[in-house]
Amino acid sequence: MPPLRPIALLVSAGLMAGCTVGPDYHRPDAPLSDRYLGQPSVEQRPDATPTSLVAWWEGFGDPVLTDFISKALEQNLDLAQASARVTQARAGLGATNAALLPSGNISGQAARSYQSVETPLGQVLNSTPGYDRYGSSYEVNLDASWEADVFGGLRRGREAALAEYQASQAGVAATRLAVAAQTADIYITVRGLQARLDIANRQVKTQQELLEKVQLLYSKGLAANYQVRQTEGTLAQVQATVPALQTGLDAAMNALNVMLGTPPGTHRTQLTMAASIPVAPPLKAMGTPADLLRRRPDLMVAERRLAASNARIGEAIAEYYPKFSLSALLGSATAVSAGNLFTGGASQSAGVLGLRWRLFDFGRINAQIDQAKGQEAETLAAYRQSVLRATEDVENALSSLVNREVQATTLAGGEASLTQARQSSFIAYEKGTASLIDVLHADETLLQASDARAQARMESARAAVAAFKSLGGGWQPWDVAVTSR
Repeated sequence: MPPLRPIALLVSAGLMAGCTVGPDYHRPDAPLSDRYLGQPSVEQRPDATPTSLVAWWEGFGDPVLTDFISKALEQNLDLAQASARVTQARAGLGATNAALLPSGNISGQAARSYQSVETPLGQVLNSTPGYDRYGSSYEVNLDASWEADVFGGLRRGREAALAEYQASQAGVAATRLAVAAQTADIYITVRGLQARLDIANRQVKTQQELLEKVQLLYSKGLAANYQVRQTEGTLAQVQATVPALQTGLDAAMNALNVMLGTPPGTHRTQLTMAASIPVAPPLKAMGTPADLLRRRPDLMVAERRLAASNARIGEAIAEYYPKFSLSALLGSATAVSAGNLFTGGASQSAGVLGLRWRLFDFGRINAQIDQAKGQEAETLAAYRQSVLRATEDVENALSSLVNREVQATTLAGGEASLTQARQSSFIAYEKGTASLIDVLHADETLLQASDARAQARMESARAAVAAFKSLGGGWQPWDVAVTSR
């Protein structure tokens, strides 16, 4: 039997069998409960038609918010970076696809040389009868080569590249979700700070009016000097809250512009237009915790990275086995003239069956396999942790949503009562049946209640945003082709 026939038979048998070493991927189990702990409380809310998770921001009924989110999804630079990473991953996948196919190239050259007769070689050649110091050569070749993926190392590499490409696609979806949620969160914060600033300014005006009346009473000898000073001190305390709120408002407006991919101040005019704090929309169609596995794009990123790390194990194991390659050359070469190319005498060809086997490098291969298995174990733990974190996010968001709404409702009733109490105390002060301290205390309590209610309304809307984000709202779920248990 010719010496190359056993190798050829081994290559043929491996190709026919389609052998692929390494573990096949199976999506890991993720034990989850049938429903969320906070789901009953959320479903008992007296809401209207539930908001769609796909475009949940429209449920707030705020055209400015909807416009800002649309712009952010088009212009945000974090999203642009994520899209660029998809392009890179697609290129990597294309490279692994190309590695499975034969490669070929065409080469050609034409050379003209002139030999000196003063060199030792030239002197020897010059003594030959008919020697020509001029020389020409022409050559055209077609080369082709192919690595036979007998044991599946290249296929495992392609499998890993495909999973990484899918992870990058899910990463874009995750970034879109984060951009929409963060834009809404910042916008709601802007409106909340504007409401609080308006409350503080109204309270400043109220305290200034009170100071004018106390000063008038003092000028008539009906009020003591300490009452004037006390009213001035209270006014200063209220006035001091305005710069702090304004600083926070400026920072929030600047942050919103950055989310939209524009310089700070670009949308300041649009934001300074009067608007109330958006009201949290209904939330009922939240599904089950198991739905998070296909709704949350960050979980898909973690799962696809796990699939890629699993494939890398097979890619490393394939280094145990020999690699076979086939290469061929077909061409024409002549040292006479270009006109002799492609004639029978100028033709040349070659065929090579190559073998590469890291026969004495198993220690390094073992280390590479152990490293791949360690990375797979780390990625598996990260995936399971991501699933737990996702359910934690949902539970926290639902709890915050329900409790913040209760808080806002309670504070609204308290604010109404304190408003009446302040009016009654001032009337009593004018009649001399109540002290100025009672009026100032009523003002301070009312300011705190009004500010707390505005904060509760803001936090309630922000909690709704967090709930939509944690549920994976804001994009269309897709299923990747993986083998599941």
